[in-house]
Amino acid sequence: MNNSMLIGSIVGAIAVTALGSVAGYSYLDKGPQYAEVVSSKAVIERFSEPVEQCKDVVVQQKKAVKDDNQIAGTVIGAVVGGVLGNQIGGGSGKKVATVAAAAAGGYAGKQVQQDMQNKDVESYTQRVCKTVEKSQEKVVGYDVRYLHKGELKTVRMDQAPGDKILIQDGQVVAGVAPQTAGN
Repeated sequence: MNNSMLIGSIVGAIAVTALGSVAGYSYLDKGPQYAEVVSSKAVIERFSEPVEQCKDVVVQQKKAVKDDNQIAGTVIGAVVGGVLGNQIGGGSGKKVATVAAAAAGGYAGKQVQQDMQNKDVESYTQRVCKTVEKSQEKVVGYDVRYLHKGELKTVRMDQAPGDKILIQDGQVVAGVAPQTAGN
């Protein structure tokens, strides 16, 4: 072999080895890359669902009437009216006064019993329920703007990021980047 070919082979081998070392060193020295988070906004989903609401209310109801025609009140009123009417006047006037007082007493007795029946109520508690729509909201993700190699990018993440996010092969790695003091 001639000298120039030998020297060329040695120089070529040194160059290839040097370039391989530099490339290997830069690959090995390449630690995790982080991008600076510029902003993070929660993405909120709003929805409603039916919910049953119940409450106890006091209900008043007129008691069942045992004497619909107020016969007891009419009879008692007529008897009392007749007795009082009999005390008025004399002769045939006494009979007219007794009949008139009995009629008036019967009417008054019927009205008194009717008023008492209308005011006679019973109360009980009743549970009343209704279905209403209850509004709710839930965080479904975070829209994150970050700066990587001078370029502003956006990504949606499941969790809120820290100050920095991990980038691997140009892509955001899911999860939260570790927080470091002073960053």
